[in-house]
Amino acid sequence: MVMTFTAILLGLAALIYPLRRNRFYLLNSALIIGVAWFLETHYFTAPAFTWKTVLLFIVFQVVSINFTTFVAYGIDKRAARRGDWRVPERDLHLLEFLGGWIGAWIAQRFFRHKTAKRSYQAIYKLMIIMEFAAVYVILKFLHLI
Repeated sequence: MVMTFTAILLGLAALIYPLRRNRFYLLNSALIIGVAWFLETHYFTAPAFTWKTVLLFIVFQVVSINFTTFVAYGIDKRAARRGDWRVPERDLHLLEFLGGWIGAWIAQRFFRHKTAKRSYQAIYKLMIIMEFAAVYVILKFLHLI
């Protein structure tokens, strides 16, 4: 399971150039691989590649990317208050597109961050639409819908 997850995450980073530069994607990958390693060594050993492994990866990805997005918003808000280096908006939008839009929505409300900037909110909503469109295309390609 750990090897499969690692291969998927590294493959995504190799195929999608902005992921290589996004340090929060590294945090997301580390969380997924760490949880997979913990489960595999303490609870069960899954075969290398089955549908169960793919579904576990999807669950881990959704939980991890939302947590990572929440953390990224918190870091950006703290940097904004201190006048330090900020998290680029393209990195935040990439995390939202990868499935972290729920974590982004919670973080926007919790930290009161990026809620008043209309241009950011427009792109945020576009990322949600693009993610749903991408999921639709993938499901259509796999003949699941």
